[in-house]
Amino acid sequence: MAYPDALSSSSLTDPVRRAIAQRVVRIFNDPDRGESPVVRRPDGLYGPNSVAWRVHGDVTSMMVGGVAGLLLQMLHPAVLAGVWDHSNFRADMHGRLRRTARFIALTTYGGREEAEGVIGRVRRIHDQVTGVLPSGESYAANDPALLAWVHVTEAWSFLNAWIRYGEPGMSMADQDRYFEEMTVVGAMLGADPMPRSRDEARRMLHSGRPALLVDERTREVAHLVLNQSARSRAAEPVQRLIMQAGVDLLPEWARRMHGFSSPVLRQPLLRAQTRGVARTLRWAFEGQPNRRVTPAPAAPPRSDAAA
Repeated sequence: MAYPDALSSSSLTDPVRRAIAQRVVRIFNDPDRGESPVVRRPDGLYGPNSVAWRVHGDVTSMMVGGVAGLLLQMLHPAVLAGVWDHSNFRADMHGRLRRTARFIALTTYGGREEAEGVIGRVRRIHDQVTGVLPSGESYAANDPALLAWVHVTEAWSFLNAWIRYGEPGMSMADQDRYFEEMTVVGAMLGADPMPRSRDEARRMLHSGRPALLVDERTREVAHLVLNQSARSRAAEPVQRLIMQAGVDLLPEWARRMHGFSSPVLRQPLLRAQTRGVARTLRWAFEGQPNRRVTPAPAAPPRSDAAA
């Protein structure tokens, strides 16, 4: 990928912008399933002035946060069991990630009926996801406490990725407001309890740690997440960077549990490269119809491939 400041000729930049944007859109929307980018509507669960529109509108930080969120979620044995027992993640990891991205796009940017429809479908799927853990305990995907763990790890990861790669100076008031806003979808899914501030989210993560563990199944799924094949050769370096940035975003205790190293000397380069990718994708999506978010004061422009 070329950086925006290296593309000064409009005759060059327009085709390059379109090519980058179209390639990313294809990653998140499956034409074989009749999917197209979600049109942003002001009559949904949130709206243009919400923090959620701001945080979820940047494709790079959402991908980084998505990786970190998955790695945090799978540390809970019941979350991992639901994936292990009831999905074809080995054969369709791309599809699973794409469906998650589309769920977020629809619940954030779609109209209310679109959001309610996709939430209803997820709840019906959860009703079928039950089983027994290797320890002999039963689990159910619609367990409010289990949904709460998925909720807090996802929101925590998306917000931290946005702060690191999009808005380092984000106010604590806006961070708290993001968690408050996220309770809307969380409640509709059945999660309980849910954090309404950054401090509450931090406490929830800490209190959930005694239930977490790593075993052979955890290691296998983590390996598949981090080493899935790219959709094209050109995408391989960016995908590898996103995966590394996701691991880097994890809390230190979670990296230790997974057995990931913390290469402190490489962190500045990794984060600088990821910021470069983020700037390029924002530039590529600048002015795209139905996908532009008006930046908040002091916040950079954003792009959203899924939306």
